[in-house]
Amino acid sequence: MTPRYLLDANTLFAAASGEAATLSRLSRLSIRDVAVSAIVYGELLAAAAAQGRNARLSENLALIALNLDILPFDRKAADAYGALLRKVEPKRRRALDRMVAAQAIAEGRALVTMTPEEVSDIPGLKLEVWR
Repeated sequence: MTPRYLLDANTLFAAASGEAATLSRLSRLSIRDVAVSAIVYGELLAAAAAQGRNARLSENLALIALNLDILPFDRKAADAYGALLRKVEPKRRRALDRMVAAQAIAEGRALVTMTPEEVSDIPGLKLEVWR
């Protein structure tokens, strides 16, 4: 069964930081229905490194890596990203967000986000907004 949801960086960071509302929503989903892009996981690892020795964040990252599917950004996702950029204005500061959105489209998943305004211009993207 294909996971139905792909978490964006803001949502994953909220979960890894122990944000109660995000954790509550995640707890209502089957673990098989949730995945994370390797791009987003990398962003979170970079954020954790920038914060220094945050033991809680590091522990939560380890749990995420053990329990959620981390999807590679593969050729299918890259092709979807190229197609997406032919439809919308490329924005360098949002390149990673657009890559993850393209991956969600390519995989037929809804992108779970807390910041829909960052991807609202992307046609064909299914969103699940968690605020």
